[in-house]
Amino acid sequence: IEKIAPQKRVFISLPRKYMAALSKHYPLDHGLLIMNLGHNINEGYLRAYFKEYGDITMCKIKTCSNSSKDKLAFVRFRTADEADRADWAGPHDIRGAEIKVKRVVSPKVNIIYFT
Repeated sequence: IEKIAPQKRVFISLPRKYMAALSKHYPLDHGLLIMNLGHNINEGYLRAYFKEYGDITMCKIKTCSNSSKDKLAFVRFRTADEADRADWAGPHDIRGAEIKVKRVVSPKVNIIYFT
């Protein structure tokens, strides 16, 4: 039986010049960390909102453990340029509320199989 080991993601917010330096040593995923999401926003809505900036390869919403109202999301784009376009297009207003967007990178995760 093969099992996939759970992987934790690290999201790093850096000035652009440091992202470029980091990418020389590690393969990176590029995306946005999104804060101040309303309770009525779901992953499908976020995908629809951000798709005009590029190809979205992942979109996840997490509820903060200390509050059922506070939600964070990570939207990953296929390229760094797409993530930059989405970041620079702000401020972003979703369903009448301004969301906070932070450009982030995340080291690519290799899936490890155990048998």
